[in-house]
Amino acid sequence: MSQASLATEAAQLVDRLDRLVRSGEAEHGLNPAQWEALRYIARANRFSRTPAALADYLGSTRGTVSQSLISLEEKGFIARTKSTRDKRSVDLDLTAQGRTTLGVDPLTHLATDIAATRSVDLEAVVALLREILSRAVARNGGRPFGVCRTCRHFQKAPNAATSYARCSLLDEPLSKVDSAAICVEQEAVAA
Repeated sequence: MSQASLATEAAQLVDRLDRLVRSGEAEHGLNPAQWEALRYIARANRFSRTPAALADYLGSTRGTVSQSLISLEEKGFIARTKSTRDKRSVDLDLTAQGRTTLGVDPLTHLATDIAATRSVDLEAVVALLREILSRAVARNGGRPFGVCRTCRHFQKAPNAATSYARCSLLDEPLSKVDSAAICVEQEAVAA
């Protein structure tokens, strides 16, 4: 089979897997965009849990994201609070109900299926998927949203007793939790 044929089949398999995961989402009363918003809020650091960052992450319009957030707030899955950093914005947080709902996320079934695959080097698969995602994000003019600790602005604190790390771009301290989360400002370290 040619490289192009294999690539096409791989794309079709990813699309089919996506559709199968999405088919299980409706049983919890959330549409795919709402699930993605919950997943994003759970994975994002405190600087990135904003409606604008969510819209950038999803590659969606702010109006569409706003409607999803209104629905999630009405259903009790998220809470909005005035941003302490930018008075024009709000910060998004999961409620206890939102965290509980993520505990039954249909995406976990796919993760279980992936983990059960013994004949594959999962680190190699993840590296390949990251590279493909990076190309797709670049082609679409999006932002990478990588993990904070892999950013060129991440600085490990010289004295771990006083703080964990610091973001040199935002000039803010970073907790261990923030450092492991995705960030809207993330810029990969030059290779």
